[in-house]
Amino acid sequence: MLKSLQHLQDQTLAQIGVLSVAAIGIGLLVGSFTALFGRVLLAISAYRTNHIFALLPFLALAGLAIIFIYQRFGGKSKKGLSLVFEVGQGKEPGLPLRLVPLVMVTTWLTHLFGGSAGREGVAVQIGATLSHYLHRYFPGIKSGRSFLMMGMAAGFAGLFQTPMAATFFALEVLVLDQLCLQSLFPTSIAAFTAALTSHGLGLEKFVWPLPATLTITPLMLGKLVILGLCFGIVGNLFAYLLAQAKSFLAKKLSNPYLRIASVGCLLSLLLMLCHLGRYSGLGTNLIDAALSGGPIYSYDWLLKLIFTVITIAAGFQGGEVTPLFAIGASLGVLLAPHLGLPVVLVAALGYTAVFGSATNTVVTPIIIGYEVFGPHQLPAFFLVCVVAYVVDRRQTIYGLQEIAVPLKEEL
Repeated sequence: MLKSLQHLQDQTLAQIGVLSVAAIGIGLLVGSFTALFGRVLLAISAYRTNHIFALLPFLALAGLAIIFIYQRFGGKSKKGLSLVFEVGQGKEPGLPLRLVPLVMVTTWLTHLFGGSAGREGVAVQIGATLSHYLHRYFPGIKSGRSFLMMGMAAGFAGLFQTPMAATFFALEVLVLDQLCLQSLFPTSIAAFTAALTSHGLGLEKFVWPLPATLTITPLMLGKLVILGLCFGIVGNLFAYLLAQAKSFLAKKLSNPYLRIASVGCLLSLLLMLCHLGRYSGLGTNLIDAALSGGPIYSYDWLLKLIFTVITIAAGFQGGEVTPLFAIGASLGVLLAPHLGLPVVLVAALGYTAVFGSATNTVVTPIIIGYEVFGPHQLPAFFLVCVVAYVVDRRQTIYGLQEIAVPLKEEL
């Protein structure tokens, strides 16, 4: 038995060495693509903000262009992030390289004309596709799942500059209750390499250091549990409404052109009426306001949630994570005075916990709290994110997320 285990260890170390070399290449490539995608997206968002009256009325036309592009050139790419999950779970053999330009261009269109959407789904698709393509140059590595996770982590890290959180996002998001720790080392190399590459190419990291640590008393513990419950409920609400909206619109408006055109017209009108596009785009305006003491309305979190759900369900491209950050941060501003806690702290806790609840991840949001807001409030992030995670794990924004089959306990 000892000889067999030693042989397995040697084999694993050799594979880890090869994967680590591949991880550097994946990080460099994916980091470059996410820097391009992210910088263009930021420029587009700024341009839209300054020309909202000229662009927002044409959201429906942008939607028609998106549907045409995917119908004409997409193939399996039309599945988007679901295809990444299917490949990771062994249900599909591969990711077409065309997915990368398609998802980048269509997401730019969504944001240019005022759709309420995120960006992380795009980065993860870019990373997974490019890393899956590179897998063919490493025939000695039979399993492509490690390459897929390296790419997913690189995409997340390249865009958000949070390599530790990105590593665990890739390890824990595909299958619940199953951390693929055998890929931990090469995945972390890919994530750090991508983050350094995209930063070197001019994509800035969002950081907001929080002040000194809270004292965890029984009363404070109770307050943090309440916050975790509130953020967990809202994260689950987002995931539930997204699934229901996709199903409802698909049944009522089965023609994708009619669906995106009609919903796009409605979105244009409502987004214009609701504070002139305040809820368009990523939601970074709400995050900045929540953390800097800017104006946050009591309904900001709810309207951002509704508009994002409708935008994604209609067929516009983008992600959900940055809007989830915005929803959590603006909700935190609303909850803080009722619990007698610092507004900035509760906004930061909401930023991470709503995301964790909606994605069914727990390690990732805790580490995001560390990488974005600093180490001082780590116990608070831990407690709130854990409570938010266990509220109801049946809801998720990733429809193909699976749960590991638990081993039966011996009595």
